[in-house]
Amino acid sequence: MREVQLKKVYRHFKGGLYLVEDIARHSETGEDYVVYRALYGSGELWIRQKLMFLEEVDHIKYPQVKQKYRFELVENMN
Repeated sequence: MREVQLKKVYRHFKGGLYLVEDIARHSETGEDYVVYRALYGSGELWIRQKLMFLEEVDHIKYPQVKQKYRFELVENMN
């Protein structure tokens, strides 16, 4: 099973690079969220459900995308 690696860079299937800052837990549901920062533009901080962060790209909706997962670890970045 895939796991999110903290302080590592991931590529979104649409091309943006993001640094995973941490994992946060929702106070009411207990669900895990990935906290990540854009490595472009103003460097905004984002959150996304961990399950969604790790899921595969919907290749029916995005048939041209070669990347398997929504976010993939970029090797040799840090």
